[in-house]
Amino acid sequence: MIRNTGPGKRLLAAGIVLILGMTGCGTDNELSLTGTEETGIEVMATVDFTEEAATGENAPDVTDGDAAAGDAEQTTADRMAGRTKVKGIYVTGPKAGSAGMEDLIRLVDETELNAMVIDVKNDEGNLTFRLTNEEIPQDIPVLDRISEMQAGIRYIRDIQTMMQELKDHNIYTIARIVCFKDPILAAAQPELALTKPDGKPVTDANGLAWVNPYRQEVWEYLTELAEMAADLGFDEIQYDYVRFPVGSDADAADYGVDMEAYPKRQAIQDFLSYAGDRLHEKGCVVTADVFGTIIGSETDVQTVGQDYTALGQTVDAISPMVYPSHYANGVFGLKVPDAHPYETVSAAMQGSAEELQEIPEAERAVVRPWLQAFTATWVPGHISYNGTQIREQIQAVYDAGYEEWILWNATNRYSPDGLLAAGEEKQ
Repeated sequence: MIRNTGPGKRLLAAGIVLILGMTGCGTDNELSLTGTEETGIEVMATVDFTEEAATGENAPDVTDGDAAAGDAEQTTADRMAGRTKVKGIYVTGPKAGSAGMEDLIRLVDETELNAMVIDVKNDEGNLTFRLTNEEIPQDIPVLDRISEMQAGIRYIRDIQTMMQELKDHNIYTIARIVCFKDPILAAAQPELALTKPDGKPVTDANGLAWVNPYRQEVWEYLTELAEMAADLGFDEIQYDYVRFPVGSDADAADYGVDMEAYPKRQAIQDFLSYAGDRLHEKGCVVTADVFGTIIGSETDVQTVGQDYTALGQTVDAISPMVYPSHYANGVFGLKVPDAHPYETVSAAMQGSAEELQEIPEAERAVVRPWLQAFTATWVPGHISYNGTQIREQIQAVYDAGYEEWILWNATNRYSPDGLLAAGEEKQ
């Protein structure tokens, strides 16, 4: 279903390009780890702008298809049944490895929050901890590859201790894995890098290179990372930047396929199906972060390859980034959407419900939006976001019939303002 495709109705993305991902891989594996040294500075958000591109149709079937026999009978509803209804916050690797993590744990303990989305593989392509097969009792093959690429930074000094502490506080843990923006993999295996006609890499505004979303070798690496995170005890895996890059360089890149026969949207759907088949065997569920602006905008779907309706029946949970600052002035009939957090999120969530309504409920992804917990100073007419604006967004989610949400602040500065006290939501 395609809605609101006219120039006045297109939803244009501008602002922080996020995350989202996968749900529920609880494991009982215990790893004996050692760890020392290094933490880093907090990661700041980048500004990314969506441009137009064209795609074709009819993709070949490249998915694995060998799901476990037990999972073959499971629906999305089966996999999501009994799982935590997430009310979460985003946490960078540097923050997770710092003393400030204790403040965030205390915030979760004292409020309605119950989950953390923690960077495992970040926007720079780095794992946020260092780990080798010599340090653990079981073999995780991808660790050798990570070591060869020098793709780990020990922001989190002792991943085992951190995971145990979070479990002790009954905090639901979600591993964020950034997908196709990966300068480390692009440098280590140039044949996987996305390149411009002159042979130079396709990069974002910060010079970070992308790998080709069509390459199944990339899919394999991302799936192995997710399996590793599950083995480390994360309850859920979340894929972010599960999309194509944007801009004139990306439009001119050589993707190595006939994009009329195999369009972007099919490649993204195929990757998530591929990862899902593997991860469902481990008891994981697959979720994905997507631009909120793809809801109702065929132009944005064609640009980034994220088809909201299709992905709503491919993954187990879907997290649209419906930050008011991401919507162009005039969208939803609002002069400045950023200045109207309730109305903007409400309209986006209503659009979500319309897009997914034809999917049978048992096969429909859980919708868990990302909400804005930062002030978008770059937006003309912006307002400051504090507890009032955060609560308005949460209420808009509930009023639209949804139950889950995650707060995004790239600097991980969160306060109890706008959040209910622990136990208060049950009263």
